[in-house]
Amino acid sequence: MLCLGSAIPEGLHLLLSLLLVTIREVGSGQLHYSILEEAKHGTFVGRIAQDLELQLRELVPGLFQLDSKGFGDLLEVNLQNGILFVNSRIDREELCGQNAECSIHLEVIVDRPLQVFHVEVEVRDINDNPPVFPATQKNLFIPESRLLDSRFPLEGASDADVGTNALLTYRLSPNEHFSLDVPPNHERLKTLGLVLRKPLDREDSPELHLLLTATDGGKPELTGTVQLLITVLDANDNAPVFDRSFYTVKLPENVSSGTLVIKVNASDLDEGVNGDIMYSFSSDVSSDIKSKFHMDAVSGEITVIGLIDYEESKVYKIPLEAVDKGFPPLVGHCTVLVEVIDANDNAPQLTVKTRWLPVKEDTQLGTVIALISVIDLDTGVNGQVTCSLTTHVPFKLVSTFKNRFSLVLDSALDRETTSDYELVVTARDGGSPSLWASASVSVEVADVNDNAPAFAQPEYTVFVKENNPPGAHIFTVSAVDADAQENALVSYSLVERRVGERALSSYVSVHAESGKVYALQPLDHEELELLQFQVSAQDAGVPALGSNVTLQVFVLDENDNVPALLGSGTGSADGTLTQLVLRSVDPGYVVAKVRAVDADSGYNAWLSYELQSWAGSLRSPFRVGLYTGEISTTRALDESDETRQRFMVLVKDHGEPALTATATVFVSLVDSGQTPKAFSRPSVGDNIPEPSLVMVNVYLIIAICAVSSLLVLTLVLYIVLRCSAVPTEGACEPGKPMLVCSSTVGSWSCSQQRRQRLCSGESPPKSDLIAFSPSLPPCPGSADGSGEPSVSLNSSKVSQYKILLIHVV
Repeated sequence: MLCLGSAIPEGLHLLLSLLLVTIREVGSGQLHYSILEEAKHGTFVGRIAQDLELQLRELVPGLFQLDSKGFGDLLEVNLQNGILFVNSRIDREELCGQNAECSIHLEVIVDRPLQVFHVEVEVRDINDNPPVFPATQKNLFIPESRLLDSRFPLEGASDADVGTNALLTYRLSPNEHFSLDVPPNHERLKTLGLVLRKPLDREDSPELHLLLTATDGGKPELTGTVQLLITVLDANDNAPVFDRSFYTVKLPENVSSGTLVIKVNASDLDEGVNGDIMYSFSSDVSSDIKSKFHMDAVSGEITVIGLIDYEESKVYKIPLEAVDKGFPPLVGHCTVLVEVIDANDNAPQLTVKTRWLPVKEDTQLGTVIALISVIDLDTGVNGQVTCSLTTHVPFKLVSTFKNRFSLVLDSALDRETTSDYELVVTARDGGSPSLWASASVSVEVADVNDNAPAFAQPEYTVFVKENNPPGAHIFTVSAVDADAQENALVSYSLVERRVGERALSSYVSVHAESGKVYALQPLDHEELELLQFQVSAQDAGVPALGSNVTLQVFVLDENDNVPALLGSGTGSADGTLTQLVLRSVDPGYVVAKVRAVDADSGYNAWLSYELQSWAGSLRSPFRVGLYTGEISTTRALDESDETRQRFMVLVKDHGEPALTATATVFVSLVDSGQTPKAFSRPSVGDNIPEPSLVMVNVYLIIAICAVSSLLVLTLVLYIVLRCSAVPTEGACEPGKPMLVCSSTVGSWSCSQQRRQRLCSGESPPKSDLIAFSPSLPPCPGSADGSGEPSVSLNSSKVSQYKILLIHVV
């Protein structure tokens, strides 16, 4: 609570007291202010920036925002000093009406960082509304014959303020006939009234003028008044009398508006105005009767003005009054009983109560699915109902009682064929014309586990590159179950078996929910070319049903093996080859052969050889066969050639990227009649000295001669075979078919391939066979001696031997 210092002048002190503001914190990040209504523009409400601990530099448009929550611009914030002030007139009664509590809720939004504060400004009431009566003058007509202590109700005043400001007190102007009966404040139902304290005499005082004043409890007090004009009436001693005290009439329902129901008549023995009669409904007649019937005050005719519905009410009991014009007026009473005659204006009403939904597809015939009741509000034939059901459905209607039917299962259900039925039940009454109504019944067929999961095909072929990362996704199996819900919830698992010495689960796994198959470890084409296994799909039904699918996973080769050099002749397996060559050999003489194999397959195992210059003259006397690996001389050797030659042969496969190996070749040139000095195998980078001439070793000469003889014999045989295979000049013949066989995990498959030959002019066709492995056994099942060449590809030995057939034209 803010306190005002005593040094403030008394007048200003009073003004500030009226605009006193109370501030308190409510909860976290909320402020509460209080202000009087009708405060002037600019009235101080509170130091909102200081109370919210905000810096004035934060009060920048765009960063600071005051949201009035639908209260318009009643309050504003001065961005220069952070003070919340009144911006426009605040009327508590306009904002909150008669509510005792009235508050304006504000939301302060500060950006960077974003902060939201809630501010509640309570609007306190001031006594700015006087009490108001419904009218400025109230006319009362009181017969002079009224007894003492008779009470005449008055309508009190209302005050738009609340609390003490709306607490009203009443006083009546001084008079000798009436006193004011004011109920206590806690009695809400009792009204203000006048009480007759002294008998009235019309001849003495035909009119009385009183003033009723209402005063509120505010400071200063505000008042409101109403003039009471009391007219004293003359006595009337004969009441009107109806011909009958009770009338009965029959009325068809749905008659048109304006239809005459009955005309009543009453008489009065008085004369003049005391004998003039006015007809009306009794004051306590229901609003329903007033909405359906009209009473002519002069003629006494009752006519229809609303809808007459037999189903709404079969009988209307209408109390009537006949009032004369005497002073005081006297009243006569009678009752009209209107009986409504039914018409066929209501269609049947169907009520469907399902019992067993959804219905399992294996439900027994005759099971009750739903109970159907029919109600027709009409009577007699108009209310007699027959029911029918949609045709060609596995259900039927069975009558159990009057207008009661059961929907029962009539034939077997199959959810996979039809999962739900939309049935239409039609009820028709016996009226003329007949009325009907229909109701839809949705019958859902519940699933039972009668379908096993099914794969799209019984077998899948999958190709996977070797050296895959562990856990790689290689395939996804998917099975579909025609059932529903848990019966269609499929889970996958491996059908375990042994793959060699290891379990299948050490190679692959399958995700139980998604069906994704993963390779648990890198696959090696050289170790395993084909992995065949089964995946089982099983649903979650009870009992569970399942099926299997076969996966054939072919492991594709990648170029992951470097060519391996094979030892031969005087060479060694470490890539070094040593050879003695006579200087007198002819060009084209085969000095040595580099042998290499590649554990890969196909192009990855197709090797080529290249001669890499190591040292010596710029023009090398040797070359290497691109695909044979044979090192031969390119020219005649002479004295200028160094005695010891060293060079490298690069062995390269055709993979992407290509892998290589190198072989170091040492060649010692020997003159005829000379014996080279014994030497040890040189290593890469050694300087090769000139050999000393020694005596020719007899055994070495014998060995050289034997090798030379064998070489000559081989060349002769090769030339003979080539010449015998040359066809007649200019003639072409198709090559004989070749049987190519391959083996995959114990199974053989063979296919014939015909070698094609191209003929051009005189040159004979050529074909070369380059083999990088020793001879292999013939294909199983091939007819030996048939004359057809065959090449056997055994995948189980593919890691050791690779064969590449190249047809060179």
